[in-house]
Amino acid sequence: QVQLMESGGGSVQAGGSLRLSCESSSRTVSMGWFRQGPGKEREGVALIDTVTANTHYVDSVKGRFTISQDNAKKNKVYLQMNDLKPEDTAMYYCVAGPIFAFRLNVDDFSSWGQGTQVTVSS
Repeated sequence: QVQLMESGGGSVQAGGSLRLSCESSSRTVSMGWFRQGPGKEREGVALIDTVTANTHYVDSVKGRFTISQDNAKKNKVYLQMNDLKPEDTAMYYCVAGPIFAFRLNVDDFSSWGQGTQVTVSS
């Protein structure tokens, strides 16, 4: 079972920035982030193919969030979140899976982190 360790959540005002990190105990093809806000369903945010560096984002974060992988550790990824909005408030979960596809389907991921809270105030 792949273990995922997240860090970097916190509280910021609207327009601010945060960077999340996630390190996997072993190399997987895809790594990414899902989130679940209060009273909302879980939704995919961003995904990266750790082999090709292809990425995929949900429309609501395009141009604001960037997913990347560590140059030295291919099993570590970052989510740079800029121009944060109150609607970005959620628990953010790191995910890892054996395939990469240009979609954010919860069923594609067998490994989930514990989550890190992001709170954006207006």
